[in-house]
Amino acid sequence: MEWFIENSQKFSLPYILEDVRYLLAQINPIIGDLAYNTEKILRSIEVAKNSDCDLVIFPEMALTGYPPEDLLLDPSFLSGVEEACHKVEQASRGIGVLVGLVRKSGNRLGKALLNSAAFLLDGKVMGYHDKMLLPTYDVFDERRYFAPGKSPWTFSYKGKKIGVLICEDVWQHGSYLEEAYLEDPVKTLQSASLDLVINIAASPYYFAKHFVRKEVFSPVISTLGCPLLFCNQVGANDSLIFDGRSCVISAKGETLLEAKPFVEEHLLFDDAALSKKALPKEDPTEMLIEALCLGIADYFAKQGFTKAVVGVSGGIDSALVLYLAQKALGKNQVQGLFMPSRFTSKESGEDASFLAKNLEVALETVSIEPLFERYLEVLESAFHKRPFGVTKENLQSRIRGMLLMAYSNQFGHIVLSTGNKSEMALGYATLYGDLCGGLSVLGDLKKTEVYALARWIHRHEGGIIPERILTKEASAELKEGQKDRDTLPPYEVIDQIVEGYLERGEPPEVLAKKRGVDLALTRSLIEKIHQAEYKRRQAPLALRVSRKAFSKGRIYPIVQGFR
Repeated sequence: MEWFIENSQKFSLPYILEDVRYLLAQINPIIGDLAYNTEKILRSIEVAKNSDCDLVIFPEMALTGYPPEDLLLDPSFLSGVEEACHKVEQASRGIGVLVGLVRKSGNRLGKALLNSAAFLLDGKVMGYHDKMLLPTYDVFDERRYFAPGKSPWTFSYKGKKIGVLICEDVWQHGSYLEEAYLEDPVKTLQSASLDLVINIAASPYYFAKHFVRKEVFSPVISTLGCPLLFCNQVGANDSLIFDGRSCVISAKGETLLEAKPFVEEHLLFDDAALSKKALPKEDPTEMLIEALCLGIADYFAKQGFTKAVVGVSGGIDSALVLYLAQKALGKNQVQGLFMPSRFTSKESGEDASFLAKNLEVALETVSIEPLFERYLEVLESAFHKRPFGVTKENLQSRIRGMLLMAYSNQFGHIVLSTGNKSEMALGYATLYGDLCGGLSVLGDLKKTEVYALARWIHRHEGGIIPERILTKEASAELKEGQKDRDTLPPYEVIDQIVEGYLERGEPPEVLAKKRGVDLALTRSLIEKIHQAEYKRRQAPLALRVSRKAFSKGRIYPIVQGFR
């Protein structure tokens, strides 16, 4: 698997980092692949040496990838980490290396490991900073594995006094946390008279997260009175997406340099003349598309998968998933499967065909009608001719899921689930039907966000998603004349409840009043969210792009009586 960094930027900085050349190595490690990650680190060190750099900086847990989770409980894995550390030490001859790694704490009591940044020089370990603030909220569970560091660590190098902090260590000072800590590593460093502070991180993405980071960094720089270098992991691991955006911020709080988001990059800079460069303006919606595509691409590449199959219905969700899959994997790596029934409209077939043609993706049509008819015949007898009700609708979804999984087995394609967060919230999805798949692409996007994203793509890419898909009323087409509004409130209402209750933790009474939604309806929808927990537990993992996702960071019991 040869996808090492080739993209490097070379810059020079005035007045802030004199006489020292730095390289921020924004790399994309694979969790647990110690040989791959070590080779990537060694190649970056070689690039730094060839560029006459003095110090090369890597992200948090660069050797193991983040988060390694219970791999950290495997003694053989930890032995492999020690061997990898030794190789990086040897490569540090003639250059300074600051690298994130895991090491044994030596404690007989308490946690056996530390989340550390090691400063290596001339083949030796010169010292460590051990992460002091260990998050255990949202997507993080670091106190399960690590003991906290006791104090910040500083070192002198090339005439500079440098402080080191790891990710969460700066967030307490920024007053932007879900939980408070008893200590603030930034305040502890305030009297150290630093020339520079370095923050290495594995800081995951959510929509517009980089604006939040800048708000966190601002008071840190103000308190310490020195420039800040931020080196962040990039890539996707399971549901988590890391956007990178490693950067250099001056003592005045100006972002002077920033690595490209969602790609690996070497950011080189020195003390030659450079005026402040205006950073390119970005559209957060475009960045969301890049995040989702990276999530798909890394899920496939890191597991050795190559092709995806998507059930294409002619509706908005499958249209967006097909577009993202094509963009992430390439048009020849995606297979669309259109599976009509007696309830499928002519327009849906046309829209599915137009979409696949626009994307240059292969689309095959397999009618579910013969299978559906046979199921009805068998079950009519088994059910003693009782009315089918919703069973008849779910049968169609499950037949489609069975066909998708058959394509997966036969051709090695990975099924991409097309359900969105609004449907997942209310249980408006069928187990072993539309919930089947290896990866849920839209599972953290509410229905209104799906529409907004698809409309953005339509405007910016010449109508590649057909107009009618964007404008026709949402329908599962599982019975004659069916519309989502037959059994659901408007998605604009549902999504306000999902955002307020799930993502912001607003109580029902506050939520209803604040968002102008009937209190009884609010409570009813929240009840549905809890009732659907068992379905979500069996769903494929979803790419996380919001502050609070179902698949990572929210842990609720299935069997529980709190209402």
